[in-house]
Amino acid sequence: MNHDFEDDLDRMLAALPLEEPPAGLRASILAATIYRPAFPIRLWEGWALGVISALMLWLVVLVVKGGGGAFVGSIELLSSFAWRALSSPALVLWLALGTAIAMWMIYFNTYWTAPQHISRR
Repeated sequence: MNHDFEDDLDRMLAALPLEEPPAGLRASILAATIYRPAFPIRLWEGWALGVISALMLWLVVLVVKGGGGAFVGSIELLSSFAWRALSSPALVLWLALGTAIAMWMIYFNTYWTAPQHISRR
């Protein structure tokens, strides 16, 4: 197959007169991309504020509706669940094993990547 017509098309496209871009186009693109001011809060901070706000709203609605006893009961239930979950011997064993592996990896990573000595010649 012969695509000689593409060369003519390329020449014709290159010969077309181009319009001038609008004034301030480059500045507006840069202002919207790399010079854009940073968002005032990080993503995790936004999530944390949302969760805290939702919990506070739940607490206010619960107290207004007269559910103070239910609130105390749910706090007791959550704390007993957390105590049972976190006091499991298997959890303590897995946490100790994970910590030991992480420390071991950190030690050997710094041992093998740190320069042992620098020779001067």
